[in-house]
Amino acid sequence: MSPRDRAPVPAKAPPRTRNVLSAVLLSLACLLLPFGALASWAAHGLTDTGRYVRTMAPLAADPDVRRAVADAVGDGVMREAGHEFDTGALRGAVGPFVHDAARSFTRTEAYRAAWDASNRAVHDAVLRALRDDGAHGAPVTVDAAPVIARVKQQLSDDHVPFAHRIPVTHTRIPVLPADDVDRLRKGYHVLDTAAFWLPLATAVLAIAGIAVAACRRRAVTALGLGTAVGGALLVLAVAIGRRLTLADLPDALHRPAAGAVYDALTATLRTVSWLLCVLGLTVAAVTWVTGRFAPRLAARRSARGSAVPGADPAPEPTRARA
Repeated sequence: MSPRDRAPVPAKAPPRTRNVLSAVLLSLACLLLPFGALASWAAHGLTDTGRYVRTMAPLAADPDVRRAVADAVGDGVMREAGHEFDTGALRGAVGPFVHDAARSFTRTEAYRAAWDASNRAVHDAVLRALRDDGAHGAPVTVDAAPVIARVKQQLSDDHVPFAHRIPVTHTRIPVLPADDVDRLRKGYHVLDTAAFWLPLATAVLAIAGIAVAACRRRAVTALGLGTAVGGALLVLAVAIGRRLTLADLPDALHRPAAGAVYDALTATLRTVSWLLCVLGLTVAAVTWVTGRFAPRLAARRSARGSAVPGADPAPEPTRARA
């Protein structure tokens, strides 16, 4: 029997070592993907003051946020004016006017300007404290005088009695205690480093896992499914974080305002999470479809090519008669 008459030898199975190594690399890439997205969002989305102010600006018109701000400003004004007013009927008469003025103040353009200025001041103060390694044991505070001055002007314009007697003092409102600042400073440096290395490590692991795979199409499909699962876990983590954040608030009346702030800050992260889900599922579906139907299409094309009849041979030239 000649070598040509022998039955074809089936192809060997993919090496087990390459499959195992590819699975490990792709699993690590899919595991690091949500953490890399979270670190990048926190390091680049929350530490940009301009972006933070633009994100918080629409909340100035949110009813729950306006109600919480009006209560806080009214209580702060009355607390600052406590030594000017008696604790009896005079204080009881002025209190409703102050809170009404604070609520009406939240519907003015001055309030929106004060909202943006306060958010910018708070964000700048927190960032300076987190980036300053030498400021240990110092709390983060913000001056409340500009907001109090605007409320006092609003009271005066509304002809509220004793509005001119409200003192405008440079009161430092605490934003973060010193212990929280020191703890957050360490986390900020870790987050800043992770925001660079985690996405890079994820990309390297994904490329290496596809490169060493015996069947790269199958590896890409697995990577797409893992990306979708990572995005879904990130969506779940954002939802759980919202629930835990609101549950820890002692004041139940201000939870809707805190929820609105949380939703505004995590809007970009939720968008990225859903994009990861859609992108991963799309890649997995495309690679699965092409892997399943591409060989059949190729076989049909080759069969059609072989079935095309060949061209008729050219007629032989006739010989001239002698």
